[in-house]
Order: sequence, then C-alpha cells, then structure tokens
Amino acid sequence: MPRDAYLAFMGLLALERGAELVVSFRHARCLLARGGVEVGEGHHRPMVLFHAAFLLSCVAEALTFPAPPPRAALLALAGALLAQGLRWWAIATLGERWSTRVIVLAGAPPVTGGPYRFLAHPNYLAVVMEMALVPLAFGSWRSALVFSAGNAALLAVRIRAEERALGESWASAFRGRPRFLPRASSPRDREDLRDAS
Repeated sequence: MPRDAYLAFMGLLALERGAELVVSFRHARCLLARGGVEVGEGHHRPMVLFHAAFLLSCVAEALTFPAPPPRAALLALAGALLAQGLRWWAIATLGERWSTRVIVLAGAPPVTGGPYRFLAHPNYLAVVMEMALVPLAFGSWRSALVFSAGNAALLAVRIRAEERALGESWASAFRGRPRFLPRASSPRDREDLRDAS
C-alpha cells in the first residue's frame, strides 16, 4: 500500500474511532439513566489515551520509516478491515448495552447472539487483531509490537473487571465458550446453538 493511501486509511480509522466514542457516550448516558452501575472507571481514561496514541504511532512510524510495505501488507489490511467488521457486529449485537465503559444493568440477561454465540469477547478479539494488523499494513512492526504488548496488559485488567461485574449469570451463560478464538464446533455445540436461537 502506498504511504499516502495508508495515511488516508489511518484518517478514516480515526474518524471511525470518533464515531465509536459518540455511540459509546450516548449508550453510557442511557445505561446510567436506567440505573446501570459503572465499574473499572480507573482504567477507562488510560485505555482511551492508549488507543489515541496507537493511531498517532502508526502515522508517525509510516512518516519516519517510509520503507516499502511488506508483501503481506494487503493481507494485513484485509485482516484490519475484517476486525472493523467484527467490532461493529459486536456493537450492533449489544445495542444500547455496548460502551467503551463497563456499565452493568442489574438483572439484564447476558447477550448471547451475534458473534457472542461463538466467543465471549469478540470485540476484544477485534482490538487484538487491529493492534497487530493496522501497523503491519505499512510494515510498521515497531508499533505493532509495542501496542500489541500494551494492549495485552490493558485487556488483562479490563476483562477481569468486566467479567467480575457481569457476575454469575454471565459466567454461566458463557461457560465453556472461548474468550477470543473460535474453535471447531462439535455436534453437541451445534445442537446448543440451535437451541439458543
């Protein structure tokens, strides 16, 4: 991918992130008005700043090290676009209950449709993919390495706080379901999915 095209892609990604924050703010306001309880406030702001730094790092590395992109750049770009699709599928499935903040509605049943039929945390899988693949679409391995490691540390905190807040009903609904990577389903899994739909 030529550098100018990559920078244009990064601009579009920044706009997408802005749209996410608008949706998140609107959902958070509604959830709190309905009696939702927020947990993990301490890690939310660092997480937002981390994601902003990620975008800036990708642009800075592309400008500082304008090496030709690797042969796998188009594959990385395709994977990054796939991650965006997965993220918005998760957002659409959760509806008003999706937010970048962890806000739990007491008594609300777990959402088990859409990508949540297969994974406990499809949105976080999208983030993991993005942290690696967006930089690699221009060969920016430094940003891929640094932010993938940082993201792993952030997600360890975030997921622990979120799963604890979602409680036993969520844990029961997702017991045995993988967090990030889908696995080949057994006949029994397929029966369970049919029963759930």
